[in-house]
Amino acid sequence: MKFDMFEFNKFAGAILFTVLIGFGVAELSGILIDGDGHQETVAYPVPDIPESGAVAVVEDVPAVSLATLLANASAADGEKAFRKCAACHGVDEGGPNKVGPNLYGVLNNDIGSHAGFAYSADLAEIPGNWTYDALNAFLTKPKDFAAGTKMAFAGIKKDVERASLILYLRAQGDADAALPAEE
Repeated sequence: MKFDMFEFNKFAGAILFTVLIGFGVAELSGILIDGDGHQETVAYPVPDIPESGAVAVVEDVPAVSLATLLANASAADGEKAFRKCAACHGVDEGGPNKVGPNLYGVLNNDIGSHAGFAYSADLAEIPGNWTYDALNAFLTKPKDFAAGTKMAFAGIKKDVERASLILYLRAQGDADAALPAEE
């Protein structure tokens, strides 16, 4: 291939034209968006943050008690909610552990003690049983309940869905366990 001055001029012209277009677009956008170079209004205001770093708290919304949630929940809806759990947990009596432990009879059972399942140290060290409150706290956000848990599930934000899931788990083993009394 022969390279002559005509080819060189084409390449140089293309490069210069591209640079010229870039400068032109930048100048034009500056004129259209901010005519005099000074922005007087903020396009997206950022809220003031107190110097202490504290975040202002919006008025507390009264929480509905777990007893009230459970009284208004449905085990049938909980069965639907359990579909999120079914990939890692089973609920069959005597069923095998999967990625997570089998949850048959989990209510009122010791936390971190299902036979044949290797729990994370953080979860295994938590004393007590899986009460309604403990299940509610864990299902809300597992990492807040036991920071080192192996469970990668983010949690269930909706109170009614979580309460329904707890009722479903109750029906899988300890259906006679008394519900917490409403206040």
